[in-house]
Amino acid sequence: MLEISNICAGYGNKLSIKNISLHFNKGNVYAILGPNGSGKSTLLKTIDKIIKPKEGVVYINKEDVQNLSRKKLAKNIAYLPQKNSTSASSTVFETILLGRKPYIIFEPRQEDLKLVENIIYIFGLKYFSFRNVGELSGGELQKVLIARALAQQPKILLLDEPINHLDPKNQIEILKVLKKITSELGIITIIVLHDLNLAFKFADYFIFMKQGKIYAKGDLSSIEDKIIKEVYDIRVKILNVGRSKLLVIDE
Repeated sequence: MLEISNICAGYGNKLSIKNISLHFNKGNVYAILGPNGSGKSTLLKTIDKIIKPKEGVVYINKEDVQNLSRKKLAKNIAYLPQKNSTSASSTVFETILLGRKPYIIFEPRQEDLKLVENIIYIFGLKYFSFRNVGELSGGELQKVLIARALAQQPKILLLDEPINHLDPKNQIEILKVLKKITSELGIITIIVLHDLNLAFKFADYFIFMKQGKIYAKGDLSSIEDKIIKEVYDIRVKILNVGRSKLLVIDE
C-alpha cells in the first residue's frame, strides 16, 4: 500500500536521507527511531509531499504521490508535525472538524458531525468538546490534534514526536489509542519516537535511522543490543519482559 523506492531527499544541496527503500503494510504501527539529525522528520515530510525527492519515488497504491492533488493526498495521508498551529479561540469540536475539510464542499454533513463525535468519544474528550483549545493542557491539546488528523479518515497516519513533553500517563493513553485504531481501522501508522521502551511496547515494526540511512529494520524479535549501541552510541542491555523488551543503560 505504501512503498518508498530508493528515496534521496533534503534541503538545498544537502541530502538528509539517502537511498531509502521501505514497504509498509496496513494494520501496523511503525516506529521510526534514531538520534537527532538522522533524517526521521525529513522522511515523513517526503512521504507527505512536503519535500520533493531528488531521487526515487513514494508510492501509495502504486501511484506516485507527486501526481496526487493535495486534496486527494489529504484523503490518503494525515500528517502531524512536531510544531502545530491551531486557533486558540476554536472549540475542540471545531478543531477536530477541520480534519473533515477534504470531504466538505459547502457545509459539514451529518455524517461528518457524527464521525467527529465518535472520535471525541474514543479520545476521552467528551467533556472538553466545547471548550476553546487555548484552555487545554498540553496532553489534552495533543489528543485533539491527533483526533483532528484521524478525522481525515487517512489510510496513512504520520506522527512526528507526538508524545514529546507529555507526562507518562498521557503518553501511554495516546499510544494505546493509536495502536487500537491502527489495528481496527486497518491503517498504516508511522510514528517518530525517542522513548525506545515505549516504542518496544506499542509498535509492531521498527526502523532505525542513522546519518540519513536505514541502519536496521524489523519486528521486536530482531532488536539486539548491538543495534542500539551503534545507532545511539550508548551501551545498553535489552531484557525480555513478557511480550515486550526493556532497554536499560549498561554503565
